[in-house]
Amino acid sequence: MENYNKTVSSRFFLLGLPTLLHLEVLGSLLLAVIYIITLLGNGLLLITVRISPTLHTPMYFFLCNLSLIDICLSCTIVPVILINTVSTDKSISVGGCIFQMFFSLVLGVAECLLLSVMAYDRFVAICRPLHYSSIMNIRFCVILAVTPWIVGVINSSTQVPLTWRLPFCKSHHINHFFCEVPPLLKLSCKDPWLNEVAAFVAAGIFVFWSFPLTFISYVYIIRTILKIRSSQGRQAAFSTCTSHITVVTLYYGALMFMYLQPSSSRSPEADNALSLFYTVATPVLNPIIYSIRNKDVKNCIIKIIQTK
Repeated sequence: MENYNKTVSSRFFLLGLPTLLHLEVLGSLLLAVIYIITLLGNGLLLITVRISPTLHTPMYFFLCNLSLIDICLSCTIVPVILINTVSTDKSISVGGCIFQMFFSLVLGVAECLLLSVMAYDRFVAICRPLHYSSIMNIRFCVILAVTPWIVGVINSSTQVPLTWRLPFCKSHHINHFFCEVPPLLKLSCKDPWLNEVAAFVAAGIFVFWSFPLTFISYVYIIRTILKIRSSQGRQAAFSTCTSHITVVTLYYGALMFMYLQPSSSRSPEADNALSLFYTVATPVLNPIIYSIRNKDVKNCIIKIIQTK
């Protein structure tokens, strides 16, 4: 059995974002604004759907779940970035690191799968409109909404223990702005081949299960829409899908580049940029994209503002 000089430390040190080292005030202000917009945008979407009876449909039920995931993801990561950007103490406790890693994995997987669920919902609505109410009943919608969270917890319960069984004797300085699996693997003095295989397999299963399901759903959706004779009908059908297609493209694109590359061809700068995109930028873009592209949501928000 191999012996490793495993150094025991109660804290790790997050090196943060290199591009912000000389722009700490501006960077912190920008991140704070993005964080506030994320909370306000997703919170407004949740409130709007909750108090607007016309939005009590499966589509907006899943959209509320997406907003909840985005709020939780931002609250898990962005406050730590803000504190480390302005503070001289860049450290994070082992417990805090495990907590952040666990929930960021849960939320990342849940969002990935939920986007596929939303694509299936649009498929049923457009391709099986007469059976939509019977297929997308309350019980089935709850199952579809809860399943991504359960799968996310199972994945995290596998990935996190595997990661923290490694001996971190090279360094305790994480070249990242939050505790994520890939940067931590680089600190191990033991070959993390099992962790890399597990992460690659998990990412492959989620992405290559979710993405084909989404892709196939939209193949049928587009084929059905093109059969609609009325141009207004086609435009209305497309308008319910374009927002989701935009979000799926942004999110899956970042995840594929992040997790489906061999470790030898990845750079810390690229990993940081991609992680920043899907953990900070995507949560703030989702409510903006869905609100701008969705007339029902905009009309309900306008009514709420006028009533107030």
